[in-house]
Amino acid sequence: MTTTAPTTRRPVAIAVLLLVTGAVALYAAFRLVLDEFAKYEHPKAVLSCDINPFINCSDVMTSPQGHLFGFPNPLLGLMGFVAPIAVGVLLLAGGRASRWFLVTFNVGLFLAWVFVTWLFTQTVWSIGALCPWCMLVWAMTIPLFWVFTIWNAARGSFGPGAQRVGRALLPFCWAFPLANYVVIALTILIMFPTVLSVL
Repeated sequence: MTTTAPTTRRPVAIAVLLLVTGAVALYAAFRLVLDEFAKYEHPKAVLSCDINPFINCSDVMTSPQGHLFGFPNPLLGLMGFVAPIAVGVLLLAGGRASRWFLVTFNVGLFLAWVFVTWLFTQTVWSIGALCPWCMLVWAMTIPLFWVFTIWNAARGSFGPGAQRVGRALLPFCWAFPLANYVVIALTILIMFPTVLSVL
């Protein structure tokens, strides 16, 4: 009688999600850092993403919220978005990640989601302008958090109870970032009712 060792399927879909969203968000953060440098060199410079009074990177970047910790927020992105790329490569290569590692990474994604959600509320209700590169970071962080969290729960990282919930939600994991996008889009349209007419 012969036996074969059990094999574990590589989580290709979640790995690709981490790679793509991490890389796009990292690029957006890099572009924001370049724009910050341009502003330091020429404070009155009009940036390529300064499209109109509503779509205006300069207003967001020069606000107190744009330097929450005393330095430009995009520097956090340059450091942080390397993590999902690294984890995506690890999973795609067939590497095994321990439970504590995936839970810690998930906590980081949650904090990133909280941070971009806070930035969204600040740009809409306080600053009164939207930054395209910032919105690209939001758009990547949202599925990063929601989809990975549900997948992580489904694999049992948060215990058997959360695993049952995760497995039930996993086929519909796309609905959570979609709902998040809808809330953001509707809020922007309500707060900036003329934004479409000036694009």
